[in-house]
Amino acid sequence: MNIIEANRSYESWLGKQIPLNKKDLQAKYRKMAGDSASFLRATFFRWSQIWPQLCPELATSPRVLAVGDLHVENFGTWRDSEGRLIWGINDFDEACPMPYTIDLVRLVTSYRVALPAGSNAGLKPKQACDKILQGYTDCLKAGGSPFVLAEKNEWLRAIALHNLQDPAAFCRALDEGVSPVDKSKVPAVALKALKHSLPSGAVVTKFAWRAAGKGSLGRPRYVALADYAGGEIVRESKALASSAWLWANPDGKPDDILYNKIISSAVRCIDPCVSVANKWITRRLAPDCIKIELGKLRQIPVESDLLYAMGWETANVHLGSRSAIKSIQKDLAKRPAEWLREASKIMADATEKDFAAWRKAHPVTQVPKKKTKKPAKKKA
Repeated sequence: MNIIEANRSYESWLGKQIPLNKKDLQAKYRKMAGDSASFLRATFFRWSQIWPQLCPELATSPRVLAVGDLHVENFGTWRDSEGRLIWGINDFDEACPMPYTIDLVRLVTSYRVALPAGSNAGLKPKQACDKILQGYTDCLKAGGSPFVLAEKNEWLRAIALHNLQDPAAFCRALDEGVSPVDKSKVPAVALKALKHSLPSGAVVTKFAWRAAGKGSLGRPRYVALADYAGGEIVRESKALASSAWLWANPDGKPDDILYNKIISSAVRCIDPCVSVANKWITRRLAPDCIKIELGKLRQIPVESDLLYAMGWETANVHLGSRSAIKSIQKDLAKRPAEWLREASKIMADATEKDFAAWRKAHPVTQVPKKKTKKPAKKKA
């Protein structure tokens, strides 16, 4: 099926799992038509469908509990139980048992399709691919290590601190970006999760609907804004429904079991504010929970180091499937040097082809510019 049919089929299935917001889905369609990087992020269901067909020799590689929807914007910061700033993969909505290669190919592919739209550093896809693969193999050999931005990883800490949001601006933007809803409209499971996630003494000032993300845009997503000890804190609860569950492993376990397993088994400093139950994920939103975007980095050495770290962090997650590591290393050793470059090129081309078909069916509407009246000429 083509991308239009695939999206229709996917949403038909998704609508049977969770209620969908039609207005947010229309916003998602517009984002998908905006650029190929946004399109890739919003269509993991399509990736799961075509990847085994286009890269069959990789689809039989050793399986791990994989991230699935991995891309260069799927990395960010959070605070661990010690209050330390941590960097790593921060989205596991599509966690599923899949070949280890899928995460690597998708990560490199996301760099390829994002390069024209966002990267200012100028690293070539070949160099980016090699850095990611080097980080991955080095981490497997070393047994893994999380990225604690304290006395170590000074370069990454400097980048993170430079990108932290102003708390006042964060609160204003969040408040302006949500739509207040009555408490009675919040699903009981989400309401319970939001209340349970708040510290004792926090007073909820508002419940709201939040439209965010790309792949998850259209799914139920609620936030609780609360006053606590002299300031505002925020919690978000989002419905889970893995498209990998549909395409790659339709008989797999429920999403929340896979989500909890992948974050607990990986080499990782866990975010204590993240909880998953009854197919709802609840987390803390804060100005120090941010993404570090490659497109904003203008120095090639820094981007190179960050891509290496992304490869390393991917291996940190795969190390949670410990029984598969030796098989992965053997599989990597026998693969030709160009395998990741070639596979990511194939998938980037397929993504661009689907994007072109989607954009043709959903043309980007331009907002007409207001005509400004020319000042009248003064009479001589």
